Amino acid sequence: MGGVGIRVGRLFDGHSHRSCILALDHGLTMGPQAGNVDVVAAVGRLVAGGPDGVLIGPGLANRAADAFAVRGAPALVLRVDQLILDERLGVYGEQHRMLVSPAEAARLGADALAVFLVLGVDGLAFADNAAAVARTVEQAHGFGLPVVVETTLWGPSLENKKDPDLLAFGCRVAAELGADVVKTEYTGDPDSMRSVIDGCPAPILVLGGARTGDEEALFANTQDALDAGARGVVYGRSVWQADDPVAIAHRLRSVVHAAADRPGNLSERRAAHLAVRKPALVPPGRDGR
Repeated sequence: MGGVGIRVGRLFDGHSHRSCILALDHGLTMGPQAGNVDVVAAVGRLVAGGPDGVLIGPGLANRAADAFAVRGAPALVLRVDQLILDERLGVYGEQHRMLVSPAEAARLGADALAVFLVLGVDGLAFADNAAAVARTVEQAHGFGLPVVVETTLWGPSLENKKDPDLLAFGCRVAAELGADVVKTEYTGDPDSMRSVIDGCPAPILVLGGARTGDEEALFANTQDALDAGARGVVYGRSVWQADDPVAIAHRLRSVVHAAADRPGNLSERRAAHLAVRKPALVPPGRDGR
């Protein structure tokens, strides 16, 4: 199995085989926002919520290292690239850059790396992004580090950011580039999400997006995504912008991991499909050996 397989396995609960990761890497693309102004304190609140992992940027990995330096702490998932997403930076155009090498990520204590793969940008930008993902996967696997590829339709040429066909395409490309885990949008309904998941050989986690304030809808959508076969979530603003982030995180974790035991939550076909995938989070040869 090797280091990649071991570390991928640690991202997922041993009983539910699902993962609840909380994201606080938004400062790299959006700057300070309500709920993360004191970002070190925000990390502490997320860790107190008991997630399986926390996604943060490299600078925060240094400043909040104490939160991860204890037995039983969540996995440190490190954002190692940057996109220009904020409208205030629109004058710079469509840009993607790698920021941290896998070697530096390992030095910072990362358990996994996270990189973007964005559709809807111009052709050269997408080609460069895909090449950067492939290089990062190759280098990261050399250090035994898995890579989470965040596949989105955030490019300016796409109006529907949840188009199931394009998400299925992007997630498959991410897996073909070597992603160990894929993070992507929930399409909005279980049937179309199932088609995205069926076409991706890597486990899929759904992202949360902007906070809507409707927590019941958040949990309902989470349940629907899990019922469709998603292996968990990577949520940020919906948690750390909540009035009580720790309480929301605890409830979210309960939804994610209890879903595996909920009677009738999956058809026999989906249950069999997941059963085949569980022991093969890292296919042979992707651990660098």
